[in-house]
Amino acid sequence: MPGRDALARMLGEARNVVVFTGAGMSTESGIPDFRSPGGVWSRMKPIYFQDFVASEERRREAWTRAFSGAAGWVGAKPNAGHFAVARLVGQGKAPVVITQNVDNLHQDSGVPEDQVVELHGNAAYAKCLECGLRHELADLKGPFLEHGTIPSCRDCGGLVKTATISFGQPMPEVPMARSEAAAMACDLFLVLGSSLVVFPAAALPLRARSNGARLAIVNREPTDMDAFADLVLHDEIGPALEAVVPLS
Repeated sequence: MPGRDALARMLGEARNVVVFTGAGMSTESGIPDFRSPGGVWSRMKPIYFQDFVASEERRREAWTRAFSGAAGWVGAKPNAGHFAVARLVGQGKAPVVITQNVDNLHQDSGVPEDQVVELHGNAAYAKCLECGLRHELADLKGPFLEHGTIPSCRDCGGLVKTATISFGQPMPEVPMARSEAAAMACDLFLVLGSSLVVFPAAALPLRARSNGARLAIVNREPTDMDAFADLVLHDEIGPALEAVVPLS
């Protein structure tokens, strides 16, 4: 396919690739996206951060969702696209993977944790909102399901929440700073499965483009930034990447 051939050439010519992934990266693993019909937010309303902090009832609802798997964000397996991205990282082509996803699938596919920048956090574990201590979901699930105990920090007693960034919660400063630095250092910014409508993250491709990087967008549907891209490929991400990133 001409578009895949062009993407293969761009990857071959690039020295420093930033991979930027959105919900479409993981739909091929069976994880629903957020905004489309049948997506997460069409089935359940998001719980805003301020409501989680202020209301025990909303905290209980949030943890009920987390332990029931209602959102479908955890428990899936990486797909061919994730493994192709991991190969790019392993080849030294892509020093960083920036993701809007919370499913941990880049790490599960073999990308080292310190090379994954999670803009919206991670649903596979929890953190204390006061001291930042990490809590494993398996340790919190039993007491909640058996006794209705809403998780609190074992060290400081603060509120504990899944390590995702909720609506109304400030974007994490360190991941955003890392993402901006990576965007300004790359020579190819590769968008995979993002609709590019959530800011400030959606500004990163244009930051890279304005600094001289080439921009490639692989997404099943058009995005508002297609007009600025050097290559737009409306394709299935897994098969497309499998075709352009060799197995060895």
